[in-house]
Amino acid sequence: MRLDQLNFHHLLYFWRVARLGHLTRAAEELHTSQSAVSTQIRRLEEWLGEPLFARESRRLVLTETGQLVLAYAENIFGIGQEMLGRLAGGTPGVARLRVGSVATLSRNYQENWIRPLLADPSLVLTLESGLLEGLVARLAQHQLDVVLANETVPTDPDRPLRCSFLGSQPISLVGPSARWAGRSLRIPEDLEGLDLVLPGPRHALRAQFDGLCASAGVAPRLRAEVDDMAMLRLIARDSGWLTVLPEVVVQDELRAGLLITVGRSTVLQERFYAITTPRRHPIAALEELLARAPDGA
Repeated sequence: MRLDQLNFHHLLYFWRVARLGHLTRAAEELHTSQSAVSTQIRRLEEWLGEPLFARESRRLVLTETGQLVLAYAENIFGIGQEMLGRLAGGTPGVARLRVGSVATLSRNYQENWIRPLLADPSLVLTLESGLLEGLVARLAQHQLDVVLANETVPTDPDRPLRCSFLGSQPISLVGPSARWAGRSLRIPEDLEGLDLVLPGPRHALRAQFDGLCASAGVAPRLRAEVDDMAMLRLIARDSGWLTVLPEVVVQDELRAGLLITVGRSTVLQERFYAITTPRRHPIAALEELLARAPDGA
């Protein structure tokens, strides 16, 4: 066997079937027929002289040779995706950093994190938000360089990810200064019956806060629940209700005196993480930001 005889088109078809574990789904993704995918894989097996899949109860299972070929195919096409991601929309001499942020993460926190890069004329920033799973999928396809999140992601050997702890903030009780100046409340003991606006059910802190209140036998009056931190910031500023959040979300309003901290939790904290994927060629600007993390990651 010689490298110039290896048909990378056949190898690509095998890679997608092995990743998805299903001929039909792979054919749909590759915009071709199931029979065409089967033919391409069969030709690869003939060239290698060994089967790559075995059928068990109508399931495709990788043989030992198939597992070995998949490991190399992951490297080959993973690097290819990284190359395309780095080149997409690129300008010679100008670097690009693509940052995804989960919708429940404070935009203030995101801006504070990237602030050291804002004065760099040789760098173009691309910022987008979404659900964690969708952002991580784009990260794995090298369509993003880093995902900022307030929760970690499960370990998956088929999707190697690096999760760097960036820091944490205690959760505060915040309200309009005109009403709450000079007041101090305990979380959750003093919240019985008080009007609250809370992060939505998808936020990493919500279940913890609800559990804390339940264990203390405290029932605040829920007036609104908001996933988007930018909207939560506006409601905290304009509604007159008390809000439970990390202070970074309303840092400008606190500095201006529009809002005041009424209490802080000694139990609840929001943790921040940067999720990345292994790269053959690291991005210098991203590595500099990650080096600022408390764990040195």
